[in-house]
Amino acid sequence: MMESSLSPVQSDSAVLRILRRVIDVSQAELPALGWCWLYIFSVLASYYILRPIRDQMGVAGGVNNLPWLFTGTLIVMLVLNVPFSALVKLLPRKQFISLSYRFFAFSILAFGAVLYGATPEQAVWVGRFFFIWISVFNLFVVSIFWSMVVDIFSPEQGKRLFGFIAAGATLGAIVGSSLTASLAQRVQPATLLVGAALLLEISTWCVRRLSRLSAKMSDRPHSEKDEEPIGGGVMAGFVDAVRSPYLLNTAIFLLLYAITSTFLYFSQASVVSASFTTRGSQTTFFATIDLIVNAITLTIQIFLTGRLVGWFGVGIALSLLPAVSILGFGAIFAMPTLVAVAAFQVVRRAGNFALTQPARQILYTVVSREDRYKTKSFIDTAVYRAGDQVGAWSYSLVGMVGWGIKGAGIVSLVLSAIWLLNSLWLGKRQEIMAAKLRE
Repeated sequence: MMESSLSPVQSDSAVLRILRRVIDVSQAELPALGWCWLYIFSVLASYYILRPIRDQMGVAGGVNNLPWLFTGTLIVMLVLNVPFSALVKLLPRKQFISLSYRFFAFSILAFGAVLYGATPEQAVWVGRFFFIWISVFNLFVVSIFWSMVVDIFSPEQGKRLFGFIAAGATLGAIVGSSLTASLAQRVQPATLLVGAALLLEISTWCVRRLSRLSAKMSDRPHSEKDEEPIGGGVMAGFVDAVRSPYLLNTAIFLLLYAITSTFLYFSQASVVSASFTTRGSQTTFFATIDLIVNAITLTIQIFLTGRLVGWFGVGIALSLLPAVSILGFGAIFAMPTLVAVAAFQVVRRAGNFALTQPARQILYTVVSREDRYKTKSFIDTAVYRAGDQVGAWSYSLVGMVGWGIKGAGIVSLVLSAIWLLNSLWLGKRQEIMAAKLRE
């Protein structure tokens, strides 16, 4: 396991002694680690309360309409990136993050009020808008969290701690999906939406606590004024994503992930709509898949992620998901059944959350502050949803020519092979840039 670049502080803290059995953490890092855990726990619990409701509404609105919902999501995502970049330019970090979360919390409450009074026919259309908005919400709130985390921790700290921080996300996802799975057939969706909004308010409290800790916590070689406006241009996120080979390949990595994820999502939606007849049973199925994924992910994140990234490096950690995808899409081609699709979904999503997600965040620890917020936000949201869009319409095209799920599996297998090469290049480049930061 890698040595911490912060001098370890000997402590009699029971929490520290327990944590040091599973991760390499110092006493100085412990408070920030705890607030990061609560922060991402509240964000993911909020989202996973909403996710099964969103997925059910997507199915209820018609599987054939999903490509249009993904198109709407991309449009909204592109539009929202402009005011968000303006906030990053003009406001201190803790202010633009808190403002963003409260904006989303208010919108969730508004949807809850509309759904509560909607007729069954109106609920279908409200559900379509809800699907779009929660798909936007998901990427923004998680991206903002990781932007703050990579702004606080160094590349070396990221290798040791990001996997464990991600475990807080998984625990939140388990709690959120468990609540929805147990209550979906007993309470109105509006009630669950209120709980999701309240959890976002907890996250804004964590942002303020972390802002106070960040200056004394980070071991970056060059001090940065964390709570001054970052400045720069409103369109800098897009410009830098295209101009920098490193950031462009980071965007390509996420684009290929999103395209293949969408192919898998549509395959799952088709199989579920044919296998389950009621909304409650569909929602329960989606929530159960979420619960299984997060239980597996949590175990890996706590005990293995930090060790694996430290031993093998960022490149290998990034490449595992494309390698698994090659095998999984090959299995779907051979056996396009509910069991095959669900099993691959579980393995792929667990691998993404446990290894790929923490490793991908480490990529941003070697770029400028402006890129950590603006370019990262653009890649995590607009590029991701562009991948959804390409995947959605490509899946429809595959269906139009009569290839079906098997054809989608072959196309995704080829894309996964390209994705594997891209991930290995990114890992090597990140190590070079991290070494320059240490000089």
